[in-house]
Amino acid sequence: MKQMSWDDAEIRAELARLKALKPFCYGLTNYVAANLSANVLLAVGAGPAIGTAMDWPGVFGRHAHAVWINAASLMSCGPDQIRLAARSAHEGGVPWVLDPVAVGAGAAEYDAVVKGLLEFMPAAIRGNASELVALAGGVGGGQGVETTLTSDTALPFLQQVAAELGTIAAVSGPVDYITDGKTTVSVGGGDARLTQVTGAGCALGALISGLLAGAEDRLTAVVAAHAIYARAAERASAAKGTGSFAVAFLDQLSLIDPAE
Repeated sequence: MKQMSWDDAEIRAELARLKALKPFCYGLTNYVAANLSANVLLAVGAGPAIGTAMDWPGVFGRHAHAVWINAASLMSCGPDQIRLAARSAHEGGVPWVLDPVAVGAGAAEYDAVVKGLLEFMPAAIRGNASELVALAGGVGGGQGVETTLTSDTALPFLQQVAAELGTIAAVSGPVDYITDGKTTVSVGGGDARLTQVTGAGCALGALISGLLAGAEDRLTAVVAAHAIYARAAERASAAKGTGSFAVAFLDQLSLIDPAE
């Protein structure tokens, strides 16, 4: 297994590419995570739009540089809208990211809608261990939106999802794992307080979409999102509490420089 971090030239090059492109990223996410997701993208130089206003799912889904869909956006939009955004991205050749929030936590009707999005071939799927295990047909045992499993436990399920769906699958945890089903990369580091900032995992999906925009190597792009996130969190570690950490984390994302 390959290990990568911000110290690798390929990771820095991916951030430089994003900053040069300044991609327009369209997202459907839950209202808890929307603000942080938008600010994460803005911090690295991307331009976000979030929500299902009027005909946005069809128009923006097809014409954005990249799309991310957080399944918990079903809190405020209907299944038809979320499917329209996914279908529009797929038909428009736009890479899109699926975050299957709370899949496997026991809400069968919700799970069916989320799993139905897989027909539109997401370029990447990211989530916690319970979500990825459940998506692969295992028993995830999630408690609401929280995982009860470790990222290590999810690794074989992650590889299964990637291989079967032809996508990049990524799981977050003390060590993050990203795979295309053949090659698996680990990313360590970060700060445990990311798990105490509402929407931090959801916002990672947004960053992944930004790096997938125009990417030649999608695996490297998704790895880069995790490595950039980890390094920004490490640089914010001097913050004393979770509130100041969240602000410091955004600051560090905005300050991180590919040329450093």
